[in-house]
Amino acid sequence: MSTGDQTVSQSVQIEITDDLEALVEVLPPTIVEALHKIGRGEDLLEIVLDLGRRPEARYVDGEVTLTSKEVDRDELDHVVQRIGHFGDDNRAGIERTLHRISAIRNREREVVGLTCRVGRAVYGTIDIIRDIVESGRSVLLLGRPGVGKTTMLREVARVLADKKRVVIVDTSNEIGGDGDIPHPAIGRARRMQVPTPVLQHAVMIEAVENHMPETIVIDEIGNDLEAAAARTIAERGVQLVGTAHGNTLDNILMNPTLADLVGGIQTVTLSDEEARRRGTQKSVLERKAPPTFQVVVEIQERDRVAVHHDVAEAVDALLRGRPIPPEIRYRDASGRLHIERA
Repeated sequence: MSTGDQTVSQSVQIEITDDLEALVEVLPPTIVEALHKIGRGEDLLEIVLDLGRRPEARYVDGEVTLTSKEVDRDELDHVVQRIGHFGDDNRAGIERTLHRISAIRNREREVVGLTCRVGRAVYGTIDIIRDIVESGRSVLLLGRPGVGKTTMLREVARVLADKKRVVIVDTSNEIGGDGDIPHPAIGRARRMQVPTPVLQHAVMIEAVENHMPETIVIDEIGNDLEAAAARTIAERGVQLVGTAHGNTLDNILMNPTLADLVGGIQTVTLSDEEARRRGTQKSVLERKAPPTFQVVVEIQERDRVAVHHDVAEAVDALLRGRPIPPEIRYRDASGRLHIERA
């Protein structure tokens, strides 16, 4: 129903699966015993094992020391021997799960620390932006680390793949999980793994040239080569759904490396007459090109987003000092979706 500038939808059921036992099985027995005593598996975020320090478990509401005994090399080796191969980014996984194990190494490249992060497939999160991603427009997801960008991206791939040809460019196996067979959470989407992070841009182009996708899903666009590849893909008429480092649209706009994703910035010198007409100085900032992504979604919390439906218009307004308020969408405690239009 509609209530003025707010729309309220029916409630949505959120389902979470985590394969937590698969992660617990690779941990040393003393750590496993401590975790079982604490319980609270649904609140567990990650286990931290650093050589010569006490092991810790991080939960949504804080950290807990698991044992009084300091972590030794045998315990680190116990984990390393039971997981997949570490890539150039020092990340490994457990086959057909979404768990991620990240290593800290010393100068001799020996593992001296491990962060074992619980990976969860969350079903139902896409409803907050489903109409946007199904419109065919390219969508950029922003937000702080851990807010749920990759989780939402994974479900976008699954939902779109029911109707379109979707290819995921999965640089660190963050979206589809470890191993050659991807996690069921991506549905019918195809997944291309990336040999090393520096080749992500090349695999993005390869995906378009070799596999005829209608949509490409990409996590963590982070440098100018990847931004250029994204523009090339968009110019070929392929829908892009991706994430980038940054919390808000203006963060991206002021980042020289990533600004091209939203059109970029250039300095323009106006004539005296035009400057008077606009009421500005003669040198002004203007958008350089059409945005690669037509829509930007800022994920503020797991159940709350701000949406810029027309990135070109939003960027132009920002550069003129008159920002347009975004549309706010949020899910309340009962699961009902609210949309507040500016």
